Amino acid sequence: MSKLTTAPRDVFRTFMNFPLVEDLDALKADVAIIGMPYGDPYTFDELINDQTNAPTAVRRASQCISLGLDRYDFDIGGTLFDGQDIKVVDAGDIPGSVADHRGHYGLAEAAIRKIRTTGAMPITIGGDHGIPIPIFRALDGEGPITLVQVDAHLDWRDNVNGVREGYSSPIRRASEMAHIGKIFQLGIRGQGSARVEEVEAARAYGSNIITANEWQDIGTAALLERIPDRGRYYLTIDADGLDPAVMPAVEGPSPGGVSYRQTIELIKGLIAKGKLVGMDIVEIAPSRDVNEITAITAGNIILNVIGAAVRAGYFKR
Repeated sequence: MSKLTTAPRDVFRTFMNFPLVEDLDALKADVAIIGMPYGDPYTFDELINDQTNAPTAVRRASQCISLGLDRYDFDIGGTLFDGQDIKVVDAGDIPGSVADHRGHYGLAEAAIRKIRTTGAMPITIGGDHGIPIPIFRALDGEGPITLVQVDAHLDWRDNVNGVREGYSSPIRRASEMAHIGKIFQLGIRGQGSARVEEVEAARAYGSNIITANEWQDIGTAALLERIPDRGRYYLTIDADGLDPAVMPAVEGPSPGGVSYRQTIELIKGLIAKGKLVGMDIVEIAPSRDVNEITAITAGNIILNVIGAAVRAGYFKR
């Protein structure tokens, strides 16, 4: 394979000051943080939208989370690495090109394949919700994958303006991939983007649609019981799946969303049940943020994924 190199938006500020590794062919890590700023736009104006700034914003805000990795984290129950020899790197961003605005999807897929080939867990910062599509493709040798989505919206559109791989279609595209098995769509609420046809198509597939209200009623423990044990899971988090009080910086805020506590309980539960092969957090619009709370929350979610995986023995040699 030819050399894979990413392009960091801000070489002086990696996520949590983790080492920067742009050459993925030289990657030696347990976890790789990678930015995917660009989706597949529905209009020319969306070619560069506010979400393209999110990887840089989350990296920058991570400096506000902690003064050092030796600090005690009460979400995790200790220091991040729990005294273990764990290596986390920041792999920079997948570059885009004005001359080939879809070409970055191929680069994104290749990057995730390379990261998974080394055995590392990819944690991706978007970008809009189109960016998981090349990630899903890159997992085609690792099925069956149980896909878990936290989102206000169903994301089962077939196309918008003829575009089939944009931010309203990732779960429908996933459902067409042979290595994607069960799908759990959590936190769905409001009118959102779903039309009747899309709801019917999702139900015909067998998608497990659990609304925000139902999750609140049954609790996270009961929700986790519905997800098969000892599976291989991929987690995609749309920032608008969380309540706007927790993550206000989104384009489509919807009241009554998932709480931070529910999100962390879900992450810990999935990691304890089986193998989380990767996750992403998308749809953050930094210009709408309040005191960087959305970006800081995203950073804390990422740290919880890493901390829970460490404690589950994911990276023991």
